[in-house]
Amino acid sequence: MRSVVPPPIPNGLVTLPQRLIGIREVLRREYSREHNHPWLVAYSGGKDSTLLLQLVWEMLAKLPPSNRRREVIVVGNDTLVESPLVIEHLRESLQVIHAAALDNDLPFEVRITTPAIDQTFWVSVIGRGYIPPTRNFRWCTDRMKILPTTRLLRNIVRHSGGAVLLIGTRRAESQHRRRGMDKRNVSAASVNQHDSVPECKMFAPLADLADNDVWMVLMQRDPPWGGTHRRLITLYRNAGGGECPLVMSQEDAPSCGSSSPRFGCWTCTVVKKDRSLQGLIDSGRHDTGRMEALSDFREWLLELREDNANRLSVRRDGNPRNRPDGSRVFGPFRLDVRRQILDRLQAMERALGEPLITPAEIECIEDVWWRDEIHESGRAALREAVAVG
Repeated sequence: MRSVVPPPIPNGLVTLPQRLIGIREVLRREYSREHNHPWLVAYSGGKDSTLLLQLVWEMLAKLPPSNRRREVIVVGNDTLVESPLVIEHLRESLQVIHAAALDNDLPFEVRITTPAIDQTFWVSVIGRGYIPPTRNFRWCTDRMKILPTTRLLRNIVRHSGGAVLLIGTRRAESQHRRRGMDKRNVSAASVNQHDSVPECKMFAPLADLADNDVWMVLMQRDPPWGGTHRRLITLYRNAGGGECPLVMSQEDAPSCGSSSPRFGCWTCTVVKKDRSLQGLIDSGRHDTGRMEALSDFREWLLELREDNANRLSVRRDGNPRNRPDGSRVFGPFRLDVRRQILDRLQAMERALGEPLITPAEIECIEDVWWRDEIHESGRAALREAVAVG
């Protein structure tokens, strides 16, 4: 398995590789194009997106103020079930970035996307009874990442006539990533068409960098918006993980819940073992009580998912479904199991003293339950009428 843990910090400064200087020149050239379509920088708070934003910032800072005519929107994504330390780092760093941009008169704007209230993890699992995601039923990525960011992108395109999305993806991340980028002819010097938003172009200036290139810059150069990268580096060292990037298409989806240790949703059940969360617990440098409680809850969700007795024998539309071999495909969690999950989640909230589900989500969940009870009563009445008839 490829390691993404940062190497030891060098004793002295290392010369910035020529290819990184080349990336900044490519950024300057693309930013100077005649059109005024805004740039969107996909920012997860991880190493690749941080380096991408840093290079964009440094490029803009060197331009005369009169040439900074194109707006740059830094876009983060909060699924509402992010790993606590990671979402804290993301939100705090975006606050610092926003304040520094204002102080330095740089055309940066910050946005954080979240899932629609009826598409969140808890409304899907506790409300509708969806089983926690599996590799073959990865409903979460589309609802919680792709749709929110695509909705923002479409809104920006509608008002601006177009946009350029900058992403920190690199061939060296994985073989899957390399194949996908090669298939789409992605290079550090090219701008490609977005898969689902024709008016948007995609730009991956870090495409050909190796892991060590990324760490070299982050370790030897402080972020231009202030502070240091020490917190980010410590997160990687303690967890041995990488960020789940801001996902814009189904082709990017396997980066969520992959076999390599990645920071992502603490509820992620696509992987059997969340090694990043376990790494943070084992490091002993964080609130291990909180991390252990989240980890235990995640394991419990896995247990519930694997027991078919917890699920209805029909799908949400009331129809049964069988596999080609004749075996039954079970439906969503039973309503009493959904109530049990909410009760235990709220008990954990009280024990930890922090919110894990929003009041709006609970209201939406209760509305789904009410509708389910009405539908079930109607189906029961119909079955009884048929039996009597």
